[in-house]
Amino acid sequence: MEYITTKEVGENWGIADSIVEYYCSNIRINGAKKIGNTWLIPIDAEKPVDERYRGNKVKAGENE
Repeated sequence: MEYITTKEVGENWGIADSIVEYYCSNIRINGAKKIGNTWLIPIDAEKPVDERYRGNKVKAGENE
């Protein structure tokens, strides 16, 4: 299996590498491994869903 760094994953997913490290430390990326101080993520890993947002939110006044 091939691995890439948090910086490379962040560039691919369009997020900061610190967010990728957060995902890794909270076991939200399957197959991520920590070697020393470096997280290694499988090339085929999928971006976790951002739980801060829901796709079905209704804006105020939208249903009126």
